[in-house]
Amino acid sequence: MTDSPRLARRLDHIEPFYVMECAKTAERIARSAACDPAQGGRPMIFLNIGEPDFTAPPPVLAAAHRCLDAGRTQYTSATGLPALREAIALWYGERFGVEVAPARILVTAGASAALQLVTLALFEPGDEVLMPDPCYPCNRHFVAATGATATLLRSDAAARFQLDAASVRAAWNTHTRGVLLASPSNPTGTSIDHAEMRRIVEAVRERGGVTIVDEIYLGLSYDERYGHTALDFGDDVISINSFSKYFSMTGWRLGWAVLPEALVAPVEKLAQNLYICPSSVAQHAALACFGPDAIVEYERRRAEFRRRRDSIVPALNALGLTVPVVPDGAFYAWADCSAHAAGSWDFCFDMMERAHVALTPGRDFGRAETEHFFRLSFASSMAHLEEAVQRLRAAL
Repeated sequence: MTDSPRLARRLDHIEPFYVMECAKTAERIARSAACDPAQGGRPMIFLNIGEPDFTAPPPVLAAAHRCLDAGRTQYTSATGLPALREAIALWYGERFGVEVAPARILVTAGASAALQLVTLALFEPGDEVLMPDPCYPCNRHFVAATGATATLLRSDAAARFQLDAASVRAAWNTHTRGVLLASPSNPTGTSIDHAEMRRIVEAVRERGGVTIVDEIYLGLSYDERYGHTALDFGDDVISINSFSKYFSMTGWRLGWAVLPEALVAPVEKLAQNLYICPSSVAQHAALACFGPDAIVEYERRRAEFRRRRDSIVPALNALGLTVPVVPDGAFYAWADCSAHAAGSWDFCFDMMERAHVALTPGRDFGRAETEHFFRLSFASSMAHLEEAVQRLRAAL
């Protein structure tokens, strides 16, 4: 037997993705007799993964079929199809009232690729990037993979679990390179007030830093106060977006970044070397996302997610699983289980075993009291949500 290869030290700064580790346990239980209706069991209800239960609508599927039938499967430019970049730019104008030049849009192999490319282009060892606590773990790991440090700043319910300009100013030091925000946020579903976002951008700009905003859930905003893009505040703001959430194309792995003009060529160079280009089939299919029939369907789905939110949040509160801030976007509820358990890790595994409801413990998302919180995804049918509430009530 040969020795294991020496691992790179950067792995020491990247924790396991506990969401997926918990999902493995949920799948194992789901395959057991306890979850087999033929043996008197109850199927597992999965409220742990952030994936819409809706798939790509018919116009998108039809566009993919046309692409395959025509043999349009060759490489595209590393920046993406020009027609897709133009369609995205037009969508920003129609949906958010902001003008974005297509040349500033770089289409990527998912929002994850966009974040990797941007962080690689901007950060290096010794740099520090400010982020809220709680936050999506992969975002801070993209920073860690560059050798930079993701510095988490406690963000409580009073701050909507988000950073504000005052905390950014207080934490800024000679090593700080910028901020990486998410609005709406995973895991909390909360957004940064638009006026506060302006103050954050201005504070970062005054210090010569960079503002990166993960806006992959922006299409799924439910409150006019928060449904605005940070691109309103200048061409130096970097926005990351995706076809996965609002556009229901998770497995197609397609996203984009809106970049300052000076950053397009450096990021394109990285994309050419690391990814060649995004999937050509996914890009041709995504062109249909912006057609009127598709937009009508996406808006219907957004309304359905809001209906689910308005059902599940009061139900959780009634169970003593308090949601301290009502989510204004995305499809997550960030709930406190401390009335029922010492920690969310044990609570979630207990609910998997006894109620056959899969939830995500807060361990992934930071260190500021996240051990008391769990994330519930309401990207599941209303019938599943109602059944889950009944099971949780019985178990508690």
